[in-house]
Amino acid sequence: MRILVANVNTTASMTEAIAESARGVSAPGTEIIGITPRFGADSCEGNFESYLAAIAVMDAITSYSEPFDAVIQAGYGEHGREGLQELLDVPVVDITEAAASTAMYLGHKYSVVTTLDRTVPLIEDRLKLAGLDARCASVRASGLGVLELESDPERAVQAIVAQAREAVEKDHAEVICLGCGGMAELEAKVSAATGVPIVDGVRSAVTIAEGLVRMGLSTSKVRTYATPRQKKVTGWPFQL
Repeated sequence: MRILVANVNTTASMTEAIAESARGVSAPGTEIIGITPRFGADSCEGNFESYLAAIAVMDAITSYSEPFDAVIQAGYGEHGREGLQELLDVPVVDITEAAASTAMYLGHKYSVVTTLDRTVPLIEDRLKLAGLDARCASVRASGLGVLELESDPERAVQAIVAQAREAVEKDHAEVICLGCGGMAELEAKVSAATGVPIVDGVRSAVTIAEGLVRMGLSTSKVRTYATPRQKKVTGWPFQL
């Protein structure tokens, strides 16, 4: 089984960290391929960058020349999953939805701890669109930029732990979702400091994607995610 894990930003070191985290939970025989878009922002922290990333990820995935069995979109609260589902015949799993759905197996309410405050509405909207908001106690910002997670990991852990504790004590969350692909591999430290299950979206998405492939299931094509109609697409190498 080969799974493509698509970073939404152009920071190659973050792509590798995300892919390594995915490999940590993948089953024997599953090959994880990290994908970095050829254009876009070095971090995604707002609507402009998110919409740009959606196009960049679709470009990167449709440009990949080898066979693959599933795709993981490794951006928290980002746009584009629906477009990938139209373009592809294999399962597409978004880490925002993967983390939230996993968290709901582990406790009554979950909270998300993310990066900057400006990303909170994007995550709230994605959870609502996916029908996963009813059991979300809160979405909290750590105040750190995406690239700071990599440049200052100890400070990142402290900031995430502080907000996770607030979510547990004040918002009555029983599970914490790490709200950024760049937070991969921080679960153990945050869990030790909070005493609650910590869910990473990338690792959750891997297990979901593997399960869908093993069951022979993929996106329904009868209506919402039907393959795009044949037409000329100007300025983009990929043609429908």
